Amino acid sequence: MQMQTLHLVSTHWSNIVSLNCCCCQASNQLPFPKTKLGFVKVKRQPQASNLKAGFWESIRSGFVKNNTTQVIETPSSEEEKEEEPLPEEFVLVEKTQPDGTVEQIIFSSGGDVDVYDLQALCDKVGWPRRPLSKLAAALKNSYIVATLHSRKFSSGEEGNGEKKLIGMARATSDHAFNATIWDVLVDPSYQGQGLGKVLIEKLIKTLLQRDIGNISLFADSKVVEFYRNLGFEPDPEGIKGMFWYPM
Repeated sequence: MQMQTLHLVSTHWSNIVSLNCCCCQASNQLPFPKTKLGFVKVKRQPQASNLKAGFWESIRSGFVKNNTTQVIETPSSEEEKEEEPLPEEFVLVEKTQPDGTVEQIIFSSGGDVDVYDLQALCDKVGWPRRPLSKLAAALKNSYIVATLHSRKFSSGEEGNGEKKLIGMARATSDHAFNATIWDVLVDPSYQGQGLGKVLIEKLIKTLLQRDIGNISLFADSKVVEFYRNLGFEPDPEGIKGMFWYPM
């Protein structure tokens, strides 16, 4: 299996593309109305100078290629405490089944993930099992953990149904310049509905709101084109991902 390192080099997306994660295929239609998932413009301090840099320079400096970035003056001694991304939760999709059962798909960035549920989801998509203690540590040390849960209930009993984990993606970060997206997965029975795309978009939106612009991920060769459609580029300007292997 070939893996490639991809970097986000464009934040201007015009097409809606759905993600099948482990078996990704592009689609231009979603089974639910469009939600406001576009990027918000990050307001910066006015005292700055404009600067453009190549991609390699952007990696070292923290500036995003092809974006007009600004050099902020050195902060005063009374630095403001860093604001962490506020968790959010909302109903992404709601549909009524033929038997009258209502199903909601709920997005959350609160990082509330049961490791046993995550392991079961990894089993469904065919990922190798990892130690539960390491899964828990990976979740705890992630900068953002986004999840999708399905909740089914009878009509008129909203909020009483049990939630089931059907999707997850997470990102690690140095909280300043760089972030990497990991573990993007969606339950096979829910793939092809644009849910994985929502996970990726929400992660990127949150990172950009925190002024973190160097965003990368690792992708199997079969899904490179999908990620390219989301603004990622493999080996930008010839930069290669390097992996250490014991001799």
